[in-house]
Amino acid sequence: MTDPTRRSVLRGAAAVTAAGALVGTGAAAGPALAAPTAPRRFPFLEGAFEPVTEELTAFDLPVTGRIPRELNGRYLRNGPNVLGLEDPRAHHWMLGDGMVHGVRLREGRAEWYRNRWVRSSQVAKKLGEPYPGPVPPDDFPFNTHVIPHRGRILALQESGPLPYELDDELNTVGTYDFRGTLRGPLTAHTKFDVHADELHAIAYYPTWDHVRHLVVGPAGKVVRSTRIPVADAPMIHDFALTEHHVVILDMPVTFDPAGAERGDLVPYVWNDRHPARVGVLPREGGAVRWFEVDPVYYSHTLNAYEEGPHIVVDMTNFDAPFLVAGNGSGGPHTAGGPRLDRWTIDLRRGQVRTRTLDDRPQEFPRVNEALVSRRHRYGYSAAAAEMSRAYQAVDGTPPDGTFANALIKHDLLRGTSQVHRLPVGAAASEAVFVPSDPCDGRAAEDDGYAIAYVHNPDRGASDLVILAAQDFTGEPVARIHLPGRVPLGFHGSWVPDA
Repeated sequence: MTDPTRRSVLRGAAAVTAAGALVGTGAAAGPALAAPTAPRRFPFLEGAFEPVTEELTAFDLPVTGRIPRELNGRYLRNGPNVLGLEDPRAHHWMLGDGMVHGVRLREGRAEWYRNRWVRSSQVAKKLGEPYPGPVPPDDFPFNTHVIPHRGRILALQESGPLPYELDDELNTVGTYDFRGTLRGPLTAHTKFDVHADELHAIAYYPTWDHVRHLVVGPAGKVVRSTRIPVADAPMIHDFALTEHHVVILDMPVTFDPAGAERGDLVPYVWNDRHPARVGVLPREGGAVRWFEVDPVYYSHTLNAYEEGPHIVVDMTNFDAPFLVAGNGSGGPHTAGGPRLDRWTIDLRRGQVRTRTLDDRPQEFPRVNEALVSRRHRYGYSAAAAEMSRAYQAVDGTPPDGTFANALIKHDLLRGTSQVHRLPVGAAASEAVFVPSDPCDGRAAEDDGYAIAYVHNPDRGASDLVILAAQDFTGEPVARIHLPGRVPLGFHGSWVPDA
């Protein structure tokens, strides 16, 4: 492949992998739908997905309820927000230019709301702004995640580009390479182990014959890079981390070179010839053990931990196969919504047991971040009716099935859940857990708040909803009323004050 072709590949490879629900076309594809008729609508450009057209700044936001005074920091969330779209037929939702939405909380007040496009070279050009310095390789307007890391705020993508750093007011600072030590892609889903003070990633690239396990140490530099051979250049959007192991999910969504040469927006396919398997790599290095599993496609891991000779991984999964993305709806297309599953890897017997924990359509599972890689009891996920309908749209027409808007708290010890139900039209984004006192090592795992952007259909704008995690079905502690909409998007983080 020539380098220009490789760059065009990344336009699809890095961007369409954003939500973990990637599909494509190609000779290795699984069962496909009949040829679509002309689409009647584009669900990923309408309703809760409709891109906003302005960058807003608002101060002293109105609040219903009372913001907990211990919440001092910024809640940030990233997502695709296409800029300057001319032809919706040529658009895929996950290729949208990244926009970060943020609310600043301090001493019981909502000081400001901001939304800002990530200033990649493409976005700067569309906005008529200069791009400082040379354009980095595989540049892309990051639209998948935003995380804090050692005093910096990083917008994340995968499969090629360097992360973009943002300042405290969401202005783009520039690309960030971990003090000159990141050579190649990172991932959209890093895992930070607070106990080891390490940031972990599994990085992939469509022209590699391997994936890489990266470790960023306490000094903010990449201290280890381990190459793991894989076939067919699979998309590995997420992974799992335990105290002593890295869990690699190698599923049958693989790069399609022919599709890339044709200029397909989504040069990845469901590949029936690619075995579904799970790899277990010792964190300190060594050989990977591979375990075969039935084909599915995972979207996101909630968390993982060790239990004697077993590794427990909780995650959201789609049934196999994915259907072709290019069906005229402008976004991913699946046969059914994701569910919450548990995979138990038996290291002694060499097998994986799978079971469904909750079969309701739900996405974006999150855990108390202090427990990443350690045993957890609680998890939080979101159900957005409009997302479920759009993912299952056929030729642009959503199914007639009923879907709910809700935030869900799972008690994985008792096998129960609590559902905070939301009104019709109140599409909910990912819920992030924020502890009441992160310095209190004796606090209960769920002593804190679940916060999420939720569309308010009465106002035609969004609210930042704050739920007390220990009173999950009760009235929100606070609803912070934003001046505009936050379209359905991807992932975010709480960035506490130092």
